[in-house]
Amino acid sequence: MKERKVVIRLGALLASLVAAIAAVVSTADARPSATYVLGVSNTLVGNGWREEMICAVKAQALASGKVSKVVVANRNGGPAEQNADIRNLISAGANAIIINPSSPSALNATITQAAARGIKVVSLDQRVTAPQAYNVTNDQVAYGRLGAAWLFKQLGGKGNVVEMRGIAGVPADTDRHTGFQQALKKYPGIEVVKSTFTGWSFAPAGKQMLDILNSGVQVDGVWTSGIDYVVVNAFKTAGKPYVPVVGADNNGFLKQLITLNPKFKG
Repeated sequence: MKERKVVIRLGALLASLVAAIAAVVSTADARPSATYVLGVSNTLVGNGWREEMICAVKAQALASGKVSKVVVANRNGGPAEQNADIRNLISAGANAIIINPSSPSALNATITQAAARGIKVVSLDQRVTAPQAYNVTNDQVAYGRLGAAWLFKQLGGKGNVVEMRGIAGVPADTDRHTGFQQALKKYPGIEVVKSTFTGWSFAPAGKQMLDILNSGVQVDGVWTSGIDYVVVNAFKTAGKPYVPVVGADNNGFLKQLITLNPKFKG
């Protein structure tokens, strides 16, 4: 397994894509320009970050001058669907395949099949354990740990928090939860009153947060795995005072941050 790690998620997408495309074109056999077929496998539709990822993959690949065609397998699903999609990309003649994996290990057999045919496989954003794959990832454990530590400090080391996770079993969710737990161990005065899986989907996450607030439980802070602005909206809808919320670089959340906190400088 070949691995690179990028600690900061904001802005890491483009850097990761440059590295991913470089891994593809530098390790393949020499060919004339623009003759490679690049496959992309994504199993989360409707998520803004994933949509940006696919657009950036296409742009970076075609701008490289090495790729003539990008074939995208894009649908909601888990390892079974993604294994089928990767096999279809192999059959479609892909010379290299970029995946955002739904499991760290359940794709290994299919990745091995691709490698046996000389196809380079790059795992983007999340890690896989297949030794043939290139991992170009963020440090997802640090993502969870740093955000949680900031939140717990904002609360003075005590209070009730909600942990809003992504998708169960997905590498990024597992790693971020690990980081969250690492920070939590240092703050015995913090109690996690609710932990939910949002599917990294805004509408369900907003309803989950609203239901928690309407249940009467005291919420002093919220850690999210990137599903953020709907959490702020839920506090407004419920008529509750705003609390510290850990989020990502979504436009809606950044707008709220600037509007609700005029002193914010980025």
